[in-house]
Amino acid sequence: MPRRIGVYGGTFNPPHMGHVRAAEAFLSAIQPDQLMIIPSFLPPHKTVDDGVSAADRLHMVHLAFSDMERTVVSDMEIVRGGRSYTSDTLSLLAREDVELYFLVGTDMFLSMDTWHEPETVFRLADICYIRRESDDETQRLLAEKARAYEARFGARIHRIDVEPLRLSSSEIRAGLAQAHALPAAVRHYIQERGLYRHDGIDEHA
Repeated sequence: MPRRIGVYGGTFNPPHMGHVRAAEAFLSAIQPDQLMIIPSFLPPHKTVDDGVSAADRLHMVHLAFSDMERTVVSDMEIVRGGRSYTSDTLSLLAREDVELYFLVGTDMFLSMDTWHEPETVFRLADICYIRRESDDETQRLLAEKARAYEARFGARIHRIDVEPLRLSSSEIRAGLAQAHALPAAVRHYIQERGLYRHDGIDEHA
């Protein structure tokens, strides 16, 4: 029987409780044998220009997910260097005895057809999107995209519902989120290393 492997990638700059809750919801809904958390080196759709190193982000991801069962942190995209394309990562992980499940948030799900080699992503992995919002318009867009992906790529799509926890890493860097938005170990690491001070995070938050 194939092993079920979850893949959760992202910049994680920094990893926050929204990321943690998404991983927990994925583990509960999909029941994979393992969930791989994979920080990107250079994300294709955004820049990482705030002076926080890939090594710092990797360490914070270890801190954020260290106590989560069936979860491992991988440095494969950081070691590989260059643009961190999901198609490349899934191609490296794909094997005959493995079923891959790729976890994304709503915004990323809606743009997947614009990614690098989207046909490879949809061929190699089931797509699991986290549904945090409850408005009808977003639900309509998600349903339309799911149907389009199924028709164009033969996509296998799973919707995972979680309680709303509207957080973004950019808001946290800008000091617009409360301290509890970060796992305690991550918050302490940021304070000790003096990270994001130019972006507004108060070391005493």
